[in-house]
Amino acid sequence: MGRKIKSKLILTGWILLGVVGIFLVAIGLSGFMYNIFASNKTNVKIIFTLLGVFFIIFSTRRIIKLIIDVMKNKKINRDLSKEDLNEMIYKEKVLSKGPKIVAIGGGTGLSILLRGLKEYTSNITAIVTVADDGGGSGVLREDLGMLPPGDIRNCILALANTEPEMEKILQYRFKEGSLKGQSFGNLFLAAMNEIYGSFEVAVRETSNILAVTGKVLPMTLEDVKLCAVLENGEIVEGESNIPIRNNECKSKIKRIYIEPQISYPLVEAIESIKDADIIVLGPGSLYTSVIPNLLVNNIVGHICDSKAIKVYVPNVMTQPGETDGYTVANHVEAILEHSRPDLLDYIIANVEEIPEEVLEKYKEDGARPVVLTNEDEKKLKDMGITVIKDNLIDVKKDYIRHDTLKLSSIIVGLSKDGKTKKAYY
Repeated sequence: MGRKIKSKLILTGWILLGVVGIFLVAIGLSGFMYNIFASNKTNVKIIFTLLGVFFIIFSTRRIIKLIIDVMKNKKINRDLSKEDLNEMIYKEKVLSKGPKIVAIGGGTGLSILLRGLKEYTSNITAIVTVADDGGGSGVLREDLGMLPPGDIRNCILALANTEPEMEKILQYRFKEGSLKGQSFGNLFLAAMNEIYGSFEVAVRETSNILAVTGKVLPMTLEDVKLCAVLENGEIVEGESNIPIRNNECKSKIKRIYIEPQISYPLVEAIESIKDADIIVLGPGSLYTSVIPNLLVNNIVGHICDSKAIKVYVPNVMTQPGETDGYTVANHVEAILEHSRPDLLDYIIANVEEIPEEVLEKYKEDGARPVVLTNEDEKKLKDMGITVIKDNLIDVKKDYIRHDTLKLSSIIVGLSKDGKTKKAYY
């Protein structure tokens, strides 16, 4: 039964993708979205038309393949090895019984964590910041008046159950012309936003098409602007300007806030927080990806009221112009100063030494490892926060990241053997 349901869901997703392709062709041919890049209308027309044609062809081929696979279902079942069958059962049954995890943040850090979490549970809700105003997302935000799609796109793809070819297409960035720096996936979400007239619906329907495990939700539907108050009293407006100006004047961030100050989380996000077993903040940029989510009205209260375990995962490296010289305790103090002293139960910190040759490139940019000192541990213990420390480094192509599977295993492990916040009452 599980296999039949899954096949129907996948078929529905491909059909929806084909429908979207038809819409994109219509948009491209009609010039409905010429105003995105007025300097080169012909390129936009061609891009949207080709994008639509690609989705129509791609979805049609997948639908045909899926139908053939279903028709040969008995033969497939006979050919499957015992290991394959066990894997299918695990994916469909075991993961659905995994802990309910709400991951809050944005940027590369959150999407990397999500890729690990989906190997342990399918009950995932990602609440993603929409304060980004730089790069391709910033262009679409300014020209179309839509919420920035970049972090949302990365989280959707992290949780998607789709072919590598599709992910490559949606992550592709144009290198020349008026679309230079813009990603295919951003344009896709922009088109979905225009089609449905709602960013929330656009994200949901995109998630359906890509067979996402769990849910991806924007932190708010308000068009928010991130601002920072520096220690020298200067106010910096705009998420992308904060690290730049901070680097220029060498003044640390005192606090951040969002405008408008009256902004509300999605009802679906509140419900997920209320029902969660574990709520994870980070990893991700402290002031521009993690904390902005906590500034939405009442979100901190809902997190504190939840009986879930609350976990914070600081970055493994400092960020120039944002967290220069910060230790683990400095990260935690910033979180609590923007929320409540009793917000967190656990901190998961890396203690693995990073090879010097890998660090060289980061040091050139002013980044340093985020260390956990003995003083940090004592300070966090006095706050009532449990510190979990482990070797959590994964280096790929000279980029330092969290070991997503190991980190996810630690997080999921907190919910086992009755170790939930509910057991503390």
